[in-house]
Amino acid sequence: MPSLLFTGPVRGRADEAIAFWTSTFGGARRGELVRSGDGNVIFADFMLEGQWFAAMDNPQDGDFTFNEAVSFIVRCDDQREIDRYWSALSAAPEAEQCGWLKDRFGLSWQVVPAAMDRMMREGTPEQIACITQAFLPMKKFDLAALQRAYDGR
Repeated sequence: MPSLLFTGPVRGRADEAIAFWTSTFGGARRGELVRSGDGNVIFADFMLEGQWFAAMDNPQDGDFTFNEAVSFIVRCDDQREIDRYWSALSAAPEAEQCGWLKDRFGLSWQVVPAAMDRMMREGTPEQIACITQAFLPMKKFDLAALQRAYDGR
């Protein structure tokens, strides 16, 4: 279970993040929530898209925060879903590249079309090269453009 430690500039915002994420993802739900006397989250768990996560606020100051070393993938069925998640999650335009974005808490997400898995798995080396060249300059994935690249158009 991925466990997220809210520290540095997002210390004290674990509950806010959980509320945001569970309102953003369909079928999400909260689990346990344990607070300290000062209101910080000692432990919380929540489910997004069938995956459980844990979160807590750092009880001490820390000089680290979330970074691109860890990101979570959001697989989308169509462009409408890609657009919806992108609009809800993206909070740092300078961090956007190849489907990756950062949310308001500094957590990295990759919003990808589910069809891309099939294309990359079943495509010929030439098709995979075309898809790769198509997505490298993209910020948010354009499913129609990826499909055209896959189809050689």
